[in-house]
Amino acid sequence: MTLPEQHPRRKEALDLIGAARHKKAPQPAGNASAQQPEPPQPAPAPRKAVRSQRPEVLDLLTPKKKQAPKPADPKENSAVPAVPAPLPKIEAPLPVDPVSRTLNVKGPVSVAELAGLMGLKPFKLIADLLPMGVYASPATSIDTEQIAALCEKHGFIYERVKREKGAGVKAPVADVVEPPPVLMEDLPEEKLRLRTPIVTVMGHVDHGKTSLLDYIRRAHVVSAEAGGITQHIGAYTVEYEGKSITFIDTPGHAIFTEMRARGADVTDIVVLVVAANDGIMPQTREAITHAKAAGKTIIVAVNKCDLPSADPMRVRTQLMEEGLVPTDFGGDVECVNISAATGEGIPEFLELLNLQAEVLELKADPKGNCRATIIEARVEQGRGSSATVIVQTGTLKVGMPFICGPFAGKVRTMFDDRGRAIKRVLPGMPAEVVGFMETPNVGDELVEMESERAAKKLSGERLEELRVSRLAQPRRARMEDILMGLGDQKAQLKLYLKGDVQGSVEAIKRAILNIESDKVECVFIGAAVGPIAESDVLLASSSDAVILGFNVKVESNAVKMLKREGIQVKIYSIVYELIDQVRDAMLGLLEPETRETLLGHAEVKQVFKLNKGKAAGCAVTDGKMHRSSEARVLRDGQVVFDGRMSTLRRFQDEVEEVKAGLECGIRLADYNDYEEGDVIECYTLEKVRQTL
Repeated sequence: MTLPEQHPRRKEALDLIGAARHKKAPQPAGNASAQQPEPPQPAPAPRKAVRSQRPEVLDLLTPKKKQAPKPADPKENSAVPAVPAPLPKIEAPLPVDPVSRTLNVKGPVSVAELAGLMGLKPFKLIADLLPMGVYASPATSIDTEQIAALCEKHGFIYERVKREKGAGVKAPVADVVEPPPVLMEDLPEEKLRLRTPIVTVMGHVDHGKTSLLDYIRRAHVVSAEAGGITQHIGAYTVEYEGKSITFIDTPGHAIFTEMRARGADVTDIVVLVVAANDGIMPQTREAITHAKAAGKTIIVAVNKCDLPSADPMRVRTQLMEEGLVPTDFGGDVECVNISAATGEGIPEFLELLNLQAEVLELKADPKGNCRATIIEARVEQGRGSSATVIVQTGTLKVGMPFICGPFAGKVRTMFDDRGRAIKRVLPGMPAEVVGFMETPNVGDELVEMESERAAKKLSGERLEELRVSRLAQPRRARMEDILMGLGDQKAQLKLYLKGDVQGSVEAIKRAILNIESDKVECVFIGAAVGPIAESDVLLASSSDAVILGFNVKVESNAVKMLKREGIQVKIYSIVYELIDQVRDAMLGLLEPETRETLLGHAEVKQVFKLNKGKAAGCAVTDGKMHRSSEARVLRDGQVVFDGRMSTLRRFQDEVEEVKAGLECGIRLADYNDYEEGDVIECYTLEKVRQTL
């Protein structure tokens, strides 16, 4: 049989198979001498050559042989069987004691982890959480109360204990404690270094605080502030004669009391700016009170000395009345005459600050655990939650994990006061930090943690404690109390406030709540930082509230929803206008009061019958009777009719009014039951706008 030429691989394979069979076939006994001996074929060489040329042919046609076991090492014990390689160890949750069925776990834990502890499927626990109002997934964390309820339902005894390393639990799992603050007095002198002084500028509105910093920084902050007043806390750093000075500019308006108080708490030196033409004002006295309460060094900068009406000596006299004795009068309070417009006295002022900082010997440990104070917080599109901080001790670095209040975070980026990205911040220096999970509260302390995991664990514990404390508070209202107080309910103005920074939101909210009124109350359904979003519109729609925005914008996707829901949004850039319009809105909720003004009385002398009813002939005893006024009929001191006067006649003529001592004829609308001796009382009703 001849193979066609188009199958060269098949022909080669069959030749190899035939050669192998011919070699293995037994030779018959009778024909051994007749057969010619075949030349020996070198089997290994062709097979190796063929395998190297056509390995796929032999792999397909040759059955695979079992590999012979490897000879055991004589040094090893041959009696011990071979052990297969162990599977990768899977970290299992804490075991459950099958006898006592006691569950030892530290909450909060995820649903999947708790299901593993109980030996159940996660979907069973998810179904059990639905009646509790919790819509969970296997990765959802549940708190201790929900863990206890699930354990009780499935017959487990829940004990909240500390986790320890091992037992299949990732380490570290021990309780995380915030590093305690270290006093400068407790540190050795070789670890301390001189730090930048923190100077807070305080004073009354429009006395030139921000203008002074503008001249020092060669910036124009005032032009960016709506209304020409500072409405935020700003932190700036300036260099003078090779030394850094950190300035904190606080608002001077009355509603920013808390912001000024926070500025005094983080500062080393308080600069009290007083206008030479105005003198001591109410907010100036308030700033003095905050500085004295904080025990800070006070330096008085008498501004606007370039004006013709300036009187610096009068300012010094007023300072003595407030308990601040200037050095000019033998006291210990430094006073400097300056002009933020012309720059007069600014070098002497900065030199005095450097000298005062040297006297105070401000030191910190730059290598210690970092602690910083939040002086302002905001939400920016594209950045998320950020905050302006001033480092108290240690060094703030990019990538550092931290805990701030109940929330954990990690420093992603930092910027200085001019918007430049920086890598680290030394003690006494300000910076804008990006990397907060939630917007922090102004005044919170940012504390460095060992790791990001430790920060998240401590954050979970603090949030749990916060939730438990809120649940432990007594309920503010009961159904019985609501039903009993329906008669004297106040009108409510529901508001939802969104601001650009946390400090402004707090100040505006407190100012609105401080509006005194016995008839109307303002209720905030929410107050947050950031632009007005769809979620804010939905919340305001469900609560029938008005959205107030302060220096924020409305997101594009929320504009259509505002029109569809019919929610009113008011955007302000000046705080005075916001407060005044809220006060006007509170007045608008009050219905005008009806005020009664008595005009006069007339006694019925005779009753006349007419074709269309009866008329009363009267004599006006006091006051006057007016035809377009209201009238009531008094009989034996009791009101028998109250309505309007329809006819007032003097003899045969219709008149508008009849004065006391004259007689007249009176007809009242829809009333004919006159009797002699009745008294007709005439009065007017006037709508008067109520006051708060």
